[in-house]
Amino acid sequence: MLLPTSRLLAPPPTQLLPTSRLLAPPPALLLPTSCLLAPPPAQLLPTSRLLAPPPALLLPTSRLLAPPPAQLPPTSGLLAPPPAQLPPTSRLHPPPPAQLLPTSYLLIPASAQLLSTSQLLLAPCHPAPEKQPQEPQEKHEANQDLKEQSKPKKEDPDLPVCFEQTVLVWIPLGFLWLCALRHLASLCSRKQVTKKHLSKLYICKQLVVSLLFLTAIAALAVTLGQDYGPSADPPSTVKNAGVYYVNPILYAVTWILLLLCQEGVRRREGAVDSATLFVFWLFLVLCDVFPFQTLLREALRLGEISDVPRFCLFYISFGLELIALILSAVADIAPEDKELFKKNPEAGAAFLSRITFNWLNSMMVKGNRQPLVQEDLWELQEEDSTATINDHFQFFMKSELAAARVRLEKKLKKKQDSKTKGATFQNPNTNGLANGVSQDLLMMDKSRYIWEGYMYAVLLLLVAILQTLFLQQYFQRCFVLGMKVRTAIIAAVYKKALVVSNDTRKESTVGETVNLMSADAQCFNDVTNYIHLLWSCPMQILLSIVFLWIELGPSVLAGLAVIVLMGPINGLIANKARKIQIKSMKFKDKRLKIMNEILNGMKILKLYAWEPSFQTQVEDIREKELKVMKKFAYLSSISVFVFNTAPALISLATFAVFVGVSPSNILTAEKAFTSISLFNLLQFPLAMLPMLIASFVQMIVSRKRLEKFLGGEDLKTDVELHDPSFNTAVSVRDGSFAWERQSEPLLKNVSLDIKPGRLVAVVGAVGSGKSSLMSALLGEMYTTKGFINIQGSLAFVPQQAWIQNATLKDNVLFGSQHDKTRFQEVIKACALDPDLELLPGRELTEIGEKGINLSGGQKQRVSLARAAYSQADIYLLDDPLSAVDSHVGKHLFHQVIGPNGLLKDKTRILVTHGVSFLPYVDEIVVLVDGVVSEVGSYKSLRASKGAFSEFLDTYAKEQRNRTTSEPGGFQETVDVELIPETEDLQPDSPLEDTVSLTLKREHSIRRSKRIGSVRLRRQSFIKEPEVANKSNKGQRLIEKETMETGQVKFSVFLQYLRAMGWGYTVIVFLVYLLQNIAFIGQNLWLSDWTNDAVDYYNMTYPSWKRDTRVVVFGVLGVAQGFFVFFATLLLAKSSISASRILHSRLLNNILRVPMVFYDTTPIGRVVNRFAKDIFTLDEAIPQSFRSWLMCVLSVLGTLFVICLATPIFTIIIIPLALVYYFVQRFYIASSRQLRRLDSVSRSPIYSHFSETVSGLSVIRAYGHQERFLSHNTKTIDENLKSVYPWIVSNRWLATRLELIGNLVVFFSALLAVLSRDTLDSGLVGLSISYSLSVTQTLNWLVRITSELETNIVAVERVSEYTELENEAKWVTDTRPPENWPEAGRVQFDNFKIGIVGRTGAGKSSLTNCLFRIIEAAEGRILIDGVDVSTIGLHDLRNSLTIIPQDPVLFSGTLRMNLDPFEKFSDEAIWKVLELSHLKDYVAGLQEGLQHEVSEGGENLSVGQRQLLCLARALLRKSRILILDEATAAVDLETDALIQTTIRQEFSHNTVLTIAHRLQSIMDSSRVMVLDAGKIVEFDSPSNLLEKRGHFYAMVKDAGITQEDVTSL
Repeated sequence: MLLPTSRLLAPPPTQLLPTSRLLAPPPALLLPTSCLLAPPPAQLLPTSRLLAPPPALLLPTSRLLAPPPAQLPPTSGLLAPPPAQLPPTSRLHPPPPAQLLPTSYLLIPASAQLLSTSQLLLAPCHPAPEKQPQEPQEKHEANQDLKEQSKPKKEDPDLPVCFEQTVLVWIPLGFLWLCALRHLASLCSRKQVTKKHLSKLYICKQLVVSLLFLTAIAALAVTLGQDYGPSADPPSTVKNAGVYYVNPILYAVTWILLLLCQEGVRRREGAVDSATLFVFWLFLVLCDVFPFQTLLREALRLGEISDVPRFCLFYISFGLELIALILSAVADIAPEDKELFKKNPEAGAAFLSRITFNWLNSMMVKGNRQPLVQEDLWELQEEDSTATINDHFQFFMKSELAAARVRLEKKLKKKQDSKTKGATFQNPNTNGLANGVSQDLLMMDKSRYIWEGYMYAVLLLLVAILQTLFLQQYFQRCFVLGMKVRTAIIAAVYKKALVVSNDTRKESTVGETVNLMSADAQCFNDVTNYIHLLWSCPMQILLSIVFLWIELGPSVLAGLAVIVLMGPINGLIANKARKIQIKSMKFKDKRLKIMNEILNGMKILKLYAWEPSFQTQVEDIREKELKVMKKFAYLSSISVFVFNTAPALISLATFAVFVGVSPSNILTAEKAFTSISLFNLLQFPLAMLPMLIASFVQMIVSRKRLEKFLGGEDLKTDVELHDPSFNTAVSVRDGSFAWERQSEPLLKNVSLDIKPGRLVAVVGAVGSGKSSLMSALLGEMYTTKGFINIQGSLAFVPQQAWIQNATLKDNVLFGSQHDKTRFQEVIKACALDPDLELLPGRELTEIGEKGINLSGGQKQRVSLARAAYSQADIYLLDDPLSAVDSHVGKHLFHQVIGPNGLLKDKTRILVTHGVSFLPYVDEIVVLVDGVVSEVGSYKSLRASKGAFSEFLDTYAKEQRNRTTSEPGGFQETVDVELIPETEDLQPDSPLEDTVSLTLKREHSIRRSKRIGSVRLRRQSFIKEPEVANKSNKGQRLIEKETMETGQVKFSVFLQYLRAMGWGYTVIVFLVYLLQNIAFIGQNLWLSDWTNDAVDYYNMTYPSWKRDTRVVVFGVLGVAQGFFVFFATLLLAKSSISASRILHSRLLNNILRVPMVFYDTTPIGRVVNRFAKDIFTLDEAIPQSFRSWLMCVLSVLGTLFVICLATPIFTIIIIPLALVYYFVQRFYIASSRQLRRLDSVSRSPIYSHFSETVSGLSVIRAYGHQERFLSHNTKTIDENLKSVYPWIVSNRWLATRLELIGNLVVFFSALLAVLSRDTLDSGLVGLSISYSLSVTQTLNWLVRITSELETNIVAVERVSEYTELENEAKWVTDTRPPENWPEAGRVQFDNFKIGIVGRTGAGKSSLTNCLFRIIEAAEGRILIDGVDVSTIGLHDLRNSLTIIPQDPVLFSGTLRMNLDPFEKFSDEAIWKVLELSHLKDYVAGLQEGLQHEVSEGGENLSVGQRQLLCLARALLRKSRILILDEATAAVDLETDALIQTTIRQEFSHNTVLTIAHRLQSIMDSSRVMVLDAGKIVEFDSPSNLLEKRGHFYAMVKDAGITQEDVTSL
């Protein structure tokens, strides 16, 4: 029994509810539709059947060895309904005499679930209390009379000839005539159809129909001949009946119509066959079966053929019809479509193949031979593709959105952030579709003709097959609809994200939006699957109540009152559950958000040794989440208890009232029996409704979240005018711009006119609004007044380069056509040539997520190359030169941006800090605090002595500071200058080395001004990419996600059970076993109760006996509820502890994995483990595990009871189990692999989404939204390619298992009829009923096992990441001294490293080695004489401090970002903020130190972030400080601040600087020059210059003159 809101991400089609098993309905011969979740109305019996139900003819109880309790959901096998005296009139309606059979015959009333039938079967058998008992002798005679009356009059199963000749002929013909219109329409349509080929199949079909036409004409001729032709006999006055004229004419017309229909089908676009024509032929053949055997039997009886011509014509036409039926079941595929249908067999499948899902066979066979891979999956059909689904959705969404916006406006005041979880409920016990099918009389009655038995057996089979086919189609459609809904939502969210305004963007983080795409979309998917229960549940409840009223009269109201009372209880539970759900979602979001940040900032956490702090943060949230989950589980257990005890309580209440109301109300056995069956029927809808309502509530919460996002404001596209009358390229008139609608404008009263083809520089201090101006020009800001006019297309280079996870070439082309010469030109101008030399696949090298394998400078150059290649009219360049070293900056300026560059004829707007470029620009715009203070040329602005000259003076002063070193301080500063990205390398160095190093260096080169530098050169480890396969290997940085294949290892199950705890596992098993025993006991008690009617025949039924019966029955019912309650509770506890253990193992390991792992694994892949897989562990596995356990016990219980009753049945079980086992293994191979492919193909959807969101401004600037939309569509389609076949594979399995089940039942029935003289009728009934119930349960077991295996894959995926190799221990036994290092001496001793990972995998190698991000291959590093490789990583990393090049911040408070372990006092923190020039800023914030930093520090400027990193360093105050290009992204003022602070605060520390500019190292005490990984020079700068060696060559290169040196 499933919790009311049990949630499964993709519930298998069949999750049945063992507890809602019917307590003792008569055996049902129904097909196994264990997966019925939303029974179509067909299930309710046709009323006609209610009016005259056949009396139940029961076997004498003595025959029953041990009445089997009903064991299974869909069938229940109690075969001993109470014997009944036949009342003179049934209460429902006087049954026709033919139906009253003597009790000695076995009647197997079969109706599966809606026991309405079984109840009706018993209904006529009420003993009327006031009736005088009949004498047995009289009774026997009456029975004999009845028997005579009830015998059908004929021995042969023939219908009247008149009926055969009229109705049976007209039914199929009428059907065809109705359907012919559609086919004729395609013939008449004006559209010129390219005439499809005339296939052999088509010709055969037309030939057969033509022959049939001839037979019709012949039949007409025969009739005419007989009536009017010349004949030897005297002309008879008796003419042939009219039907002999009408039928041949009807047939002739029909055959002509059919010829036209087949031509219509041939012309229809994409049609391979016609369902209606196939059904017509089937009808025709079935209807002709009756005259077929009538004629044959007649001929055999007479020994001659009375009417030879008609006899021959009938059999000829029957043969032709059979051939036509076979031909119509074959698909007619045109040769030109063959290839297409290979890619998608469903499109080319014939009707028969479509309804039985045969077209999937080839994939299932392939999946069984070898694990399926993405390439094996078929193309989607047009209507299932994302593009089509999305178009439909957008069409309806537009109108709905307008309405939603209005609603949202009202709600904006009450901001609500409710989260929801994708809830699914499994389809608990089926409520068999076959309920309406009554397979009554499999006659054991010797006086009936044997053909009746055969007829019932065949009908039973036919009805069962039909039911299977309809049901599976129903499910297929529901699940595909669910899939489409999910797809539509994902596509809509993505589309919205591309146009969303900044306000709306700020409200939801990337994580939350991804949640909309995963959890919320899934929630809609699940509700859609079962949406039809909304009307079928109330209908079932209503019908059950109606039948109960008929049975028990008004006392039903007592039971109804209990039901009504349970409503609020269920409602209350559901409501509580929803609140808990929302809470749980909040924690989930929070946990994922932190995980996302941890994974993104992993490098920083490692360098600062902050992992423990973040680990505790995550574990705290996880604990809260689990606490909420535990609450949820307890609630669920209560609802499970309520659900399980409901039927017992309801029946007790009803019976108590019924008996107590009046003494004349006697609760007879069959009354009780029937009522209990009906009460049990109520159980399914009553259980489903709260579940449905709960998941609907969840869907509504999801809907609100989606509405809020999709209804949010779009970016106004009309902000920018494109008016050609302006003679400028860019005009801003009196514009004020704000980031948010309500906030103060950041840029005030800006007016600018930029002429086409000019180069304009924008300068100003940090935070003066330079980047904002760019955003305003891109239309990303709110225009509070004024307007912007832009003429021409835009290209944009952001300050922080945005690189896609694609090849380098794709990054540069960015969707444009590839023009080889232009591409080469751009690559050369952007100084990317030497980089390409080194990349393993040249321009085809794959760049990792966020450009992980490129250095900062390379990213920026790729970003610039993208703009240069785009051939736009206007270029917005947001400080692209700051991230590259000065030589490269100069090169880029002159070759690309400057007056003689590639873009010399374009309009360029350049934000820059590089004063050296300003003399070359046409115009300079000076910004001060969001206002344009001056505009003019370099000369005029210098002369005016305004803000611009101040800006220049600041810069000059800083230059001076730079070059004078304080003589007093002990400045042992080594500056590690890693080869500048120069174009012209020193002639004497071997080309390959230097260049390869340029790239090989595992650090990004950024502009940085520092105090002294060691020049490092390292041996290249990459040989020239000569060998083709090698280069291919190098192209892929991100390896494909590994995916386990084949069977899930048993150890994975054990691992989960171990995590749950063996004690718990055993107890849970035992409690469920007890519940099962109580269940079997209840059924045995009930079957015993039914015997009372025989024991107390013609006697007053003692009230004590009745009370005992009712009470014991009730107690057993309640006991089951209690057992299930305890088992559910225990299971919840243990599965939560398993979730806790597995999550903390995963987290623990992920934080200890070496950095290399993160450089080669997309973040999305790791996040997926924490999101989807942990979700499966938390929600889905406990569900499927519980269902599986109950199912196994059910099967065992059933087998136990069967073996008790009919030991011989065990012989059938074994082969049956084998067949099922093989089908299951066959199915699971493909199903499991499809599931895994689904998981793997889902990650790219989210990765691509995150990438898009981070590059939004670039995508919008270039106007590439459409291209990204279509890429997203492709990505979703790739995912659907595995989801769709998975849905179909479930239907494929269900159809096959049910057909096997139907056959087993059919053969049991057939055997019963054949051996009716020898077999005991009771045993026959049992074997049939049990053959059914076993197939049912086995079906269910197969599916639930497959589902458990599918879900357990999550454990496998999580454990894969818990077994990754770790870096060295955080703390070892060798601890360094307390205040180590004191002196701060660093020694490199014979030190070598092997480079791990690819180019740029780690940034600066020196830091990586010092911090042991990369371990030494040989040699050692000593700090104060301690070998760093001998101590724990945290001891080492806590003693060093780094100011990294990328200032990474985490969401949380400012204080947490500075001091996550809370070691320092607030005073200390304020002091460092003062030193890092942030005190005023922080003091100005409302919350001060508690100010919330947003995701990635988005709400602080880059400069402020860098200053915070400085504050971190000051706080740690360790002896050794490493500056890793720390001022890369900072303007001159901030740079000056950082320099000054470091000079003062770290004057007595060892400072290692990794910088770009040789100017800044001319004043260091020593310079170390390395070449090819060896130290080649080591001395003071002046001595080195005199030597004229390596150092001298470099200085010359850098353009430093002798005068500069002397001035130093």
